[in-house]
Amino acid sequence: MKLLITAVIVLGLALGVWQVYRFWEKEKESRQAAAAPAAETVPNDAPLPGLPPRLQPALEAARQRGAAGLRDFLAANGSNVADPRRASIELDYVLVVAPGDPAEARRVFAQVKARLAPDSPVYARMKQLEKTYE
Repeated sequence: MKLLITAVIVLGLALGVWQVYRFWEKEKESRQAAAAPAAETVPNDAPLPGLPPRLQPALEAARQRGAAGLRDFLAANGSNVADPRRASIELDYVLVVAPGDPAEARRVFAQVKARLAPDSPVYARMKQLEKTYE
């Protein structure tokens, strides 16, 4: 009888550990999925004018590196990129850097907002982000 009770207890503990493990894995996946949309919010701004074709590969490489890559790209090539494409790239940077450095995101957003005119193709996107970053 003791052997049966011990087996039931061990089986119950093993089942409990398995349930905790499954719960933990689901939580980890949901946290990763919540962090992933930031990368997906970057729109395809290829039709926007202002980026010399020679800088397109550098921009793609910078986007792959995330916030640091976009910051470095803008520091090195920002003067060679004209609006509205520059504003779009800066708004991409705002979206990527915001979770880690909200003050930097607000600073860059304010620069873009001051520079954009209402007839800009990026103006509607800036207006969507305005409430978040002001």
